Amino acid sequence: MLITFREEVCMAFRALAPFTLAAVTLLSGCSMFRSYDTELQATNQQLATGNVDGALTLLEKNNTGEDKDLLYFFEKGELLRAKGDLTGSQTAWRSADLQVYKWEESVKFDSQKYLAQFGSFLVNDKVRRYEGYDYEKVMLTTQMALNLLAVNDFDGARTEIKKTHEREAVIADLRDKEYLKREDEAERQGVKTQMKDLRGYPVEALDAPEVIGLKNSYQSAFSHYLAGFVYEALGEKDLAAPGYRKAAELRPNTPLLEQALLDLDKSEVGADETDVLIVVQSGLAPARDSIRLPLPIPIDGHVVITPLSFPVIKADTSTASLAQIGVDGKPQNLTPLNSTTAMSRRALRDDMPGIILRTTVRAVSRGVTQNNLNKTNPMAGLVLGIASAVTEGADTRTWRTLPDMTQVTRLRLKHGEHQVSLPNALGGTRVTVKADQRYQVITLRVVGNQVFASGLAAHVLPSVATQAIALKQP
Repeated sequence: MLITFREEVCMAFRALAPFTLAAVTLLSGCSMFRSYDTELQATNQQLATGNVDGALTLLEKNNTGEDKDLLYFFEKGELLRAKGDLTGSQTAWRSADLQVYKWEESVKFDSQKYLAQFGSFLVNDKVRRYEGYDYEKVMLTTQMALNLLAVNDFDGARTEIKKTHEREAVIADLRDKEYLKREDEAERQGVKTQMKDLRGYPVEALDAPEVIGLKNSYQSAFSHYLAGFVYEALGEKDLAAPGYRKAAELRPNTPLLEQALLDLDKSEVGADETDVLIVVQSGLAPARDSIRLPLPIPIDGHVVITPLSFPVIKADTSTASLAQIGVDGKPQNLTPLNSTTAMSRRALRDDMPGIILRTTVRAVSRGVTQNNLNKTNPMAGLVLGIASAVTEGADTRTWRTLPDMTQVTRLRLKHGEHQVSLPNALGGTRVTVKADQRYQVITLRVVGNQVFASGLAAHVLPSVATQAIALKQP
């Protein structure tokens, strides 16, 4: 029977566990060989070709354990949404929302205890239970609201929107406390390394105007604009105004957002027309990769140049950006209100001081331990060195099926059927939209050259290119 290098390392860890202080990490480290990004690349390739069932099959194949993590429910909900199974999507996302709710409760109950556990220097970030990035937690309830709006359930969407606002408040309070704790810990540990000291790190990507222009990594202009639209539809203009106002604050100099406030006190929607918000969500959330950079680490009075791993953001390139859509043959400009890539980079930018602190302290502790083991038990020291090399790596997990760009257009349509067209490499995709309510939200999902629509009012028609191919078949 052939034994792989991975199996040899894992067996070596188990055999020599009593000789190393990192035994627990090493044993759990045998699961650290999983490449989440590789798994989701294959899953998203299926999605980009329109094979949603194939994408779901891959997701299940890569998550066979009974204890499903947060990412599994994130991804499953988005894939089922693309398939048009809104009930299944909401069920998956409710499971994710429950996990986030438990996180919220633990934070509110004892934030200092939570910060002490999460800030542990001994555990590699990628072996922690995945809790989701702040923007993912907020976008979860936003996506759930879109599912409900697809079936005209504005009351249900209102509940999810309220939850979004409450979640933002919990996150804001926690991050303030985390910042203070991190500053104190860095001073206590004597770690002065900053992001600019990481030679070879693409700092410019995290310092881009669209990143530093964000107020934080979790508040989305789209989420707050959607809140304003829902409150307006429900006749709660006193709540709609703060939603639109917050959206304009998060994305200043955006005419659509400024106009929403001005139009609140204008004429009501006519009896035979619909105030339609068309939401176009395109592309995929960026991936996280791990790069190694040399960093001087003080060990036993000596400075040792040690290669350490740090995360970087890789933008998705599967989907071309859209500037307009056609509605009944007339071009309508799309207004971008959210970029997951920018939010992801802002999250990493804010997290980097903590990542540098944890990585540096862990490297020093590991170096001291290995030096001591080399003096008393060279074999155990060797195993620890191998373990360090094998398990060293940044956490690359992130919600990959989450849409990247969210753009909107808002217009009044007469009751009846309307044609929406989206340009793509196939020559254009057409979507039939039925306007029959006073207020409606139509969400279109674009990945690669595929357009997905779900709910009561939107139906994607076969493209001209697809029809032509079908006619040529014998």
